[in-house]
Amino acid sequence: MAVPAKTYPTDKLRNVALVGHGGAGKTSLAEALLFVTGTISRLGRVEDGTTSTDFDPEEARRQISVSLGLAPFEYEGCKITLLDAPGYADFVSDVAAALRAADLVLFVVSAVEGVEVQTEVVWRMADELGLPRAIFVNKLDRERASFSRTLDELKDKFGAGVAPLQLPIGEEAEFRGVVELLDDTAVLYSDASGKGTTSGVPAEMESEEHSVHDALVEGIVVADDDLMERYLADETIATDELAGALAVGIASGAVFPVLCGSATKVIGVDRLAHFVAAEGPAPQAADGQPVAFVFKTIVDPYVGRVNVFKVLQGTVKADASLVNGRSMSEERLHQLTIMRGKEQEPVSEVPPGDIAAVAKLADTTTGDVLGARGAEFEVQPFAAPQPVLPVAIRAKSKGDEDKLANALHRLLDEDPALRLERNAETHQTLLWGMGETHLGIALERLHRKLGVEVETEDVQVAYRETITSNAEAEGKYKKQTGGHGQFGVAFLRVEPLERGTGFEFEDKIVGGAIPRQFIPAVEKGVMETMEQGGVFGFPVVDVKVTCYDGKYHSVDSSEMSFKMAGSLGFKEAMAKATPILLEPISELVVTAPEANQGDIMGDLNSKRGRIQGSAAIGNGEVEIVALVPTSEVLRYAIDLRSMTGGRGRFTMQHSHYDPVPSHLADKLAPKNETAKV
Repeated sequence: MAVPAKTYPTDKLRNVALVGHGGAGKTSLAEALLFVTGTISRLGRVEDGTTSTDFDPEEARRQISVSLGLAPFEYEGCKITLLDAPGYADFVSDVAAALRAADLVLFVVSAVEGVEVQTEVVWRMADELGLPRAIFVNKLDRERASFSRTLDELKDKFGAGVAPLQLPIGEEAEFRGVVELLDDTAVLYSDASGKGTTSGVPAEMESEEHSVHDALVEGIVVADDDLMERYLADETIATDELAGALAVGIASGAVFPVLCGSATKVIGVDRLAHFVAAEGPAPQAADGQPVAFVFKTIVDPYVGRVNVFKVLQGTVKADASLVNGRSMSEERLHQLTIMRGKEQEPVSEVPPGDIAAVAKLADTTTGDVLGARGAEFEVQPFAAPQPVLPVAIRAKSKGDEDKLANALHRLLDEDPALRLERNAETHQTLLWGMGETHLGIALERLHRKLGVEVETEDVQVAYRETITSNAEAEGKYKKQTGGHGQFGVAFLRVEPLERGTGFEFEDKIVGGAIPRQFIPAVEKGVMETMEQGGVFGFPVVDVKVTCYDGKYHSVDSSEMSFKMAGSLGFKEAMAKATPILLEPISELVVTAPEANQGDIMGDLNSKRGRIQGSAAIGNGEVEIVALVPTSEVLRYAIDLRSMTGGRGRFTMQHSHYDPVPSHLADKLAPKNETAKV
């Protein structure tokens, strides 16, 4: 049996989200941190899927992180939990989950590519949550790497709070160490152990180091009146005092320290671990009755649902019973575990601020709060990003059909950025996601983890049809089959209604032309025919139908005969009433850099969109509102990402129905000579 994991007091806990653009080296950095702290004995590689946090087959095959990975380790008396978040835009939901659990957000930025789009996107997310932030400039050993260029970009994008704590010694192939600006020392690395050797600052860097050191000290003491007064009096401030003031500045979000190194060469990684332990903020958690927030759910094919949670208050103990704040049901937390990648260590209790996991809870999922009965704690609701790209799916076989619904719901438990929709008009099951890669991996997991195969097809648009003029027709149903026959005649008048009105039926029968008990059957026949489809084969809307005359037979008339008469009469009347096709119109609200405004508006116009307005909203961004045919924007997520380099985002919701232009309606209409458009 495994030995239960050690517990730590809250002030010795550090929860750190590793975020940034895909390919910046987050997973490699997590692996290097585990290695230099002795948590693992050898470095895994992203290229062959052997790292601690990227272990899913989908990640190994694509060589990208597609889900949030946890990697706790111990260093300098602290427990540091890394939350390795995906860098690809499709998986921003797991980034949001990591931010909800983190007390420090560490942005990993490539010294080759510089500040890329997902770094900007996640910085905005972290800023909205008011989270402390730090930056690690990675890949300084690579060709074309430049710390100074990257630092300039960081300051330009994120402001004056960006402050270097280190300078690199050498760059590209000559990169061999870092200068620590707080204590004016150099740390050199001569082998792959990741253990640096402290020495004096290289002579050729002394002038630059002193200049940057003075600027750093000024940036730190400015928020502390006592330190500022002593500094202005030319007093030398001790390194530990500067470090303490720096920690306060980081926690308050006033200072964004920049460190540097190489994850794959394991240079500067031990200094990063020291920084997190020494200056990183501890969780804002308190004693009291236990309260825990579930920020991630994992579906395991063997143990079922695994909920990953952060303790916000009190201590959560194994076998405790807590109440789910959403469902108010009681949950028994049997075995608690600390997760490191796919490995789990049992733990007897989880202190305030720590992160752990529990399996087999009956009714708990991402975003839920678990607490002792009567405990009071306010938690900001978990808002997963709204999915923007749909795909229509169907079970590949009859056997899969029976398992599909349950498997899909388990998939949605794991990933709240997925949404399931059953379109009653097109009879399609739609799975919505954040992009093509997101949907592709979701379907792969559906097969690998849940044993269900599906096929995909194009998403159908829910067209409708209506009429534009009045018309009348006789609906006559007569059938003789020996014995009692069937006989019913209904005279109907159809009239167009205002868009969005729906359906009206009026009974104007006088003199008993149709007996009262058969009038509802006429209406039912009309309504069923409208639902089944009119001239074009799509549901009919916004029509008033009046039954003004009819005939019946005392023996052969029945509800069935008048239902058929209503159906036949409506079909004939509608064909005479100049039917037209209607298409759904969506309202798009697009947010993007101002530089892309012209391209976006031109593209929306080419999609038959109508711009409703645009306005600058600050931070160099513009918001554009447009009404666009839904058929034109089913894959808008891909188009917008291409136009804006991933910096644009949008929301879409149904607005109304409009007539389809005649040249397009001709292509959608069946070969039917009675259809007039």
